[in-house]
Amino acid sequence: MDVRGLPVTGGGAGAAAVGSSPADTGSPAAQFVVVPGRMALLNIDMQNCFVEGYPMSAPDSLEVLCKINRLASVCRDAGILVIHTAHVLRADGSNAGVMREFIPAIRGGMINRGSHATALHRDLVIGPRDIILEKPRFGAFEGTDLDLILRAHDIDSVIVSGIATNICCETTAREAAMRDFRLFFLSDATATFDLAGISHEQIQKTVCATLTLFGQVLTADRMLDAITLAVTRDGTRSAANRLFTKGENV
Repeated sequence: MDVRGLPVTGGGAGAAAVGSSPADTGSPAAQFVVVPGRMALLNIDMQNCFVEGYPMSAPDSLEVLCKINRLASVCRDAGILVIHTAHVLRADGSNAGVMREFIPAIRGGMINRGSHATALHRDLVIGPRDIILEKPRFGAFEGTDLDLILRAHDIDSVIVSGIATNICCETTAREAAMRDFRLFFLSDATATFDLAGISHEQIQKTVCATLTLFGQVLTADRMLDAITLAVTRDGTRSAANRLFTKGENV
């Protein structure tokens, strides 16, 4: 049996310990295999304007930031590519397009390059080999070379974290799924803000429920468990292969 990875939910002792997300309430549940070398963490828009001190900052953003830093550290150690996106327009806002017409903050230049709002939050840990990807639209694939980056690294699965759950995170998740990347969407390492009279808690639940039709929705802790178990099983297989090469019994 191929033990490069393991299902996050489903059969097997290790997989059963990981479990499925509470966000999955009866829809067909994805049970993807975790293969660290074929995965990327897409950490969406942990910028000042979405994290702290702005009208569009998510109330749970600092808690999410801590979870993201912990997850990213484990991902780096496991050989998972870490990519941080930032929603940034040209300094003059000339590529805002139709967004300028209906989003006052964009019309006012909030995410124009060079503003304090567009900078990644000071507490976000960025590793020396992490990739920073600027994107001009909500989705991380639109108008960027993200698809090329992922395929050049032989990646077929993505983990989505960041802000805002129902805007840039969801758009990126849907784009990834429609490009046949396996999607792991983190229900508690994404966050959003109240919108159009609907609370951020309700929006979070609705998006996570919807995305069970696009991939696997799970908590950050379950993702960490799955990665750790996959790395452990890879290490055990490598050790066994070395012993067999030497002609020893295992």
